[in-house]
Amino acid sequence: MAPSPKDRPDVSVLTEIAIIDQLSRNKLDRRLPPGLSGAQFGVLTHFMRRGGQESPAQLASAFQVTKGAMTNTLQRLEAQGFVAIVGDAADGRRKLVSLTRAGAAAYEAGVAAMRPDLEAMRAAFTDQEFRDALPFLTALRIWFDDNR
Repeated sequence: MAPSPKDRPDVSVLTEIAIIDQLSRNKLDRRLPPGLSGAQFGVLTHFMRRGGQESPAQLASAFQVTKGAMTNTLQRLEAQGFVAIVGDAADGRRKLVSLTRAGAAAYEAGVAAMRPDLEAMRAAFTDQEFRDALPFLTALRIWFDDNR
């Protein structure tokens, strides 16, 4: 007889990750400055990590959302002055998105708003516990990325 889902370690790990994702997203949404959603903050975080310019299609692919959903998020970010969207000089049909100084400041404000929660989390766990979790979580993320 096959083990029940609750007895399978793979199902348990994915369930824990899903619950952590939901709880952390809810906390993030409550902490972000007014007018900035978790999805928008994700785009700002992406640019803070990677820099440069990307097309809306590249961003939609990176975030695994439709181009329409990404376009909506980018329009909201542009309206707040957090990203610049310009035509691609090499291909007039394409747009390129980049982070503005105001976007970098909004990212920093979001991180600052989350600082109390991050400090409480850091106090609850040791650096070694975080280090021990990383190899498996990184390998799992790479597996999912490679198997989209």
